[in-house]
Amino acid sequence: MATGMNGIFALEDGTVFRGIGFGAKTTACGEAVFNTSMTGYQEIITDPSYKGQIVAMTYPEIGNYGINSVDVESWKPHLDGFLVRELSAIPSNWRSEQSLPDYLNQNGIAGIQGIDTRTLTKILRVKGAMKSCISTEGISDKEAIQRAKEWRGIVGVDLVRDVAHPKPFIWDPDNKLSRNWKIGRNRVGDIEYTDELRPADIPIVAFDFGVKYNILRRLRQRGFHIQVVPPQTTASEVMAYKPRGIFLSNGPGDPDPLNYAHTTVRELIGHIPIFGICLGLEILGFSFGGRCFKLKFGHRGANQPVKNLEDGNVAITSQNHGFAVDVESMRNPDVEVSQINLNDRTIEGLRHKKHPVFGVQYHPEASPGPHDASYLFDKFRQLIESHKV
Repeated sequence: MATGMNGIFALEDGTVFRGIGFGAKTTACGEAVFNTSMTGYQEIITDPSYKGQIVAMTYPEIGNYGINSVDVESWKPHLDGFLVRELSAIPSNWRSEQSLPDYLNQNGIAGIQGIDTRTLTKILRVKGAMKSCISTEGISDKEAIQRAKEWRGIVGVDLVRDVAHPKPFIWDPDNKLSRNWKIGRNRVGDIEYTDELRPADIPIVAFDFGVKYNILRRLRQRGFHIQVVPPQTTASEVMAYKPRGIFLSNGPGDPDPLNYAHTTVRELIGHIPIFGICLGLEILGFSFGGRCFKLKFGHRGANQPVKNLEDGNVAITSQNHGFAVDVESMRNPDVEVSQINLNDRTIEGLRHKKHPVFGVQYHPEASPGPHDASYLFDKFRQLIESHKV
């Protein structure tokens, strides 16, 4: 691990933080955001939705339980930098396979510890998410600020193509990745799993816009046979798989430039049940004729309160997004807002009144986060089972 104040993090407004670099010796630009989760840093680091972003963790100590190969949410980490107040460089957990600094170094990602993440979070809440630069290569303050200012940003940029799997694949064909596990070891030192999975008796197609693996695990646990397809897959190609349902995944960045996805989903609505999560909901919003807008500093954490307008229940949810559907643009009389965020009243759920189509802005698979909304995967199955083919 590097020593000395060799790490620099600069915002486009000229604010500079210095700390101790760890991970890779490199320089990168990204949108500066913060996450309020107390645990789950490995899932956050490997969440494809963080492509193009430099993430600051508000919880003060990060790295204490290390990194393992089971809890990853994608095929590699996708964020562009990682900021913490205090790094726990020596992990202590029986499941740990390597330290956080080693993992970031292995994947070419710079981290900085010693950052005043409380002050940084206050700045981002007041001024909004900003373009930024992280470096552990000893560059000057002036150069870091200039690089931040010159970075392209994420608005209008298609980041989905960078994180999605390039080829179709079937999720967990051997039924080894989707079972729940218990805490502890079995006699041979491997993870001890719970009961067997239910049969995969309902075929669905899942669009990979940057899908988190735990979403696929939760779908498989509900008895879905999941054919994952790249984001540019057309409606006719999807229907050739003969699915009974369509899932629209989460993913990074701005939903506006994803015209190929808007068109495909629009063609599928009315023909087959559809369920969307996070970016998937935003794509549904465009397909319904609406628009999206950029939030000031986004929703990133495991404690966002969401009210269900149908029954009045409130769920505490895990979220990670910087854009939201514009309620004023939703002029389609056949579409209704089904859930709202109690912090800022933004749209958290949409439902089609005539067709079996719905979506939510948050993450019911909760990786990391609470399990209040896990029932939505059961709802998707019930919707498919009640749909007349």
